[in-house]
Amino acid sequence: MRREGLPERVWSAPGRVNLIGDHTDYNDGFALPFALPLRTVVRARPCTDGVIHARSAGHEDVTFAPPGQPGDVAGWGSYVAGVAWALQQSGLDTPGADLTISSAVPVGAGLSSSHSLECAVALALCGLAGLEPDRTELARIIQRAENDYVGAPTGLLDQMAVLHSVPDHLSFFDARALSVEPVPAGLADQGLVLLVIDTNAPHQHVDGAYAERRQACEEAARRLGVVALRDVEDVAAALTELGDDVVMRRARYVLGENARVLQSVDLVRAGRLAEVGPVLTQSHEAARTDFENTVPEVDVAVQSAVSAGALGARMTGGGFGGAVIALVESTRVPQVEAAVTQAFTEHGFTAATFLPVTPARGAGTGE
Repeated sequence: MRREGLPERVWSAPGRVNLIGDHTDYNDGFALPFALPLRTVVRARPCTDGVIHARSAGHEDVTFAPPGQPGDVAGWGSYVAGVAWALQQSGLDTPGADLTISSAVPVGAGLSSSHSLECAVALALCGLAGLEPDRTELARIIQRAENDYVGAPTGLLDQMAVLHSVPDHLSFFDARALSVEPVPAGLADQGLVLLVIDTNAPHQHVDGAYAERRQACEEAARRLGVVALRDVEDVAAALTELGDDVVMRRARYVLGENARVLQSVDLVRAGRLAEVGPVLTQSHEAARTDFENTVPEVDVAVQSAVSAGALGARMTGGGFGGAVIALVESTRVPQVEAAVTQAFTEHGFTAATFLPVTPARGAGTGE
């Protein structure tokens, strides 16, 4: 039975953009994400029947009694059910709830719409129960929901970025230490804009491509006798030892990406954000050739943005579609958008959409 008349409470969580450092988190490496101003909002009331009722416009309503088992709920509802299951598996007893969910985070764009949903739901369920779990521990719980219930072998970067981000800061993430250090971005002071280009080429992680990349990285670490690729000290020697095969190329991308993240953090700290631009473009080229997780839409978006004057650009997120992040001087944003639009028209792609963004706050109460 629902508790009619009880006040509605609201929690929300942002999507995230990873400026640089993708596929490094499950290799114990580094990344530099930040929170988007676009958010998933959960309006919640407790229920006395112990059942969770979830609704979202454009989707079928979902009703289930936690904890249940992985596989009980499919589709979009699996993210909600997975969070409830993982919370209870972790010993956090959350109540039944009536959840109304809305989101401005584009689905399939590589902007972490799923983790935005999961983090907002987790905070709502914990909030209704009067629980305030440590946010890093909550990130682990949400990872378990994603890995063991939804079936996506993701790392912890997205959850940590969504839960720990600070406005106007980039988040220097160390996957091994499970730490997030806010780094002032200084965009406005340097006359720069971070431009998200949603290519509208949908991506999927719950398939073999993401898992295959992760398995190749694990195989590279095994061959090299290290716990994770982060532990490689002599990169040239390691790549020679791996030989010329797919596993070597996957490892070369990750090892290079870790170095590029550290380089970018140093530049941002020094107030030299503009110099991160070429590093972004190098990252994209490595993803295209070594990790092979780009698609024509993101390649064209990067090439046309840089040709039109962007300081640098790269695909962001897990890949196989999704969005591009470009670092652009504020005065050049219109010409970059025009160039990408023209290039997409010439290639017959679905039109891209553009969103200039400033790093936003992490998950919490309110909209």
